[in-house]
Amino acid sequence: MSSSGTAAGVADQIARHGFVAPDYTGRSLAAVLPAAAGALQTPEPTGDFERARRLLGLDTADRVCVVLVDGLGFENLRERSGHAPFLRSLLDEDAQLTCGFPSTTAASIGILGTGSCPGRTGMLGYTVREPSTGGLANLVSWEGATEPTTMQREETVFERMSAAGRSVTSVGPSRFAQSGLTQAALRGGFHRGAESLADRVDVTAYELMAPGLVYLYWGDVDKIGHHHGSESRAWGDELERTDRELARLARVLPRGTQIIVTADHGMIDVDRARRWDVAATQGLAEGVKLVAGEPRAVHVHARKPEGVAGIVDRWRDVLGDGALVAPKDEIIEAGLLGPVSDHVYPYIGDVVVAVTGRGTIVDSRTQTARSLDLVGVHGSLTPREMRVPFLTLTV
Repeated sequence: MSSSGTAAGVADQIARHGFVAPDYTGRSLAAVLPAAAGALQTPEPTGDFERARRLLGLDTADRVCVVLVDGLGFENLRERSGHAPFLRSLLDEDAQLTCGFPSTTAASIGILGTGSCPGRTGMLGYTVREPSTGGLANLVSWEGATEPTTMQREETVFERMSAAGRSVTSVGPSRFAQSGLTQAALRGGFHRGAESLADRVDVTAYELMAPGLVYLYWGDVDKIGHHHGSESRAWGDELERTDRELARLARVLPRGTQIIVTADHGMIDVDRARRWDVAATQGLAEGVKLVAGEPRAVHVHARKPEGVAGIVDRWRDVLGDGALVAPKDEIIEAGLLGPVSDHVYPYIGDVVVAVTGRGTIVDSRTQTARSLDLVGVHGSLTPREMRVPFLTLTV
């Protein structure tokens, strides 16, 4: 077997493609909520919260506001910073973290909410193969998925903080309160429904009249990016609106509040000439039972265990330098998913693929026409997708 067929070969491919490997114990999304808990001096017997606080350099505070702007990658923000004077004022080269693999919302919210990794949470992409049914499960809508606590068994940071007597509030759409994604990754504390970003800012300011943590989520930057592209005028307009409201948030919060602004992933605009459709590309469908994940990070499930090596060879032949292609065990050994729990192992594709450049891999047999037409995408290991801002301010 060639060097590309070993875990060392996975690391070599990461270096060759200019990829960024996740660091789940370093400056990553996994440290954000534990660091916020540490800033609030939350009692915690293992010392994890205080270690995270020191790692991310946060001061102690009575009130902490964590804002997650979906889809606002570090490089996306830096390139379009003219649209965001408030966020630009907090931006420097050190004001960044890495997300995990895949660089996508479901995986990242799992990492953020638990302080752990996809190998522990089971939240491995936009879709996964649900072992109990053999079908696709959508981890954003939670359609087709098992019970949230059956898949995601890690205790959340919010649960740990609430048990320690700290006030924890999530602010976001009302429909998120009992969603599968929330119950999986952000259970614990209270949820306050608010639809517009202006209303979420107002609710956050109200909740932080008393000491505690408020987590504020905003998703429209990602939504606009998917449909118009992260390099579009529409994306810049949405960034401007977001920046204005976050600047107002800083003005209305009580003095001494620690604000943290971060994101779950960045975004790349597609090159239609570099799209492979599994259903229509010779060599990709052979031996494949199901394709899960997303266009930039694919989990390939084999029809038969003995067919995995053939899938790896065929996909490498077809994709060439267009992707990193490796069997499940080599992806795990390389640490891309972090430590893997026994119950999570069946969710991982027999072959895992991370796309380079602006390419995408789709399967028109299972994906909707709307999903095939997305302009902005994410999920892979490029710096643009993996690096997210970590902007801090004490008002």
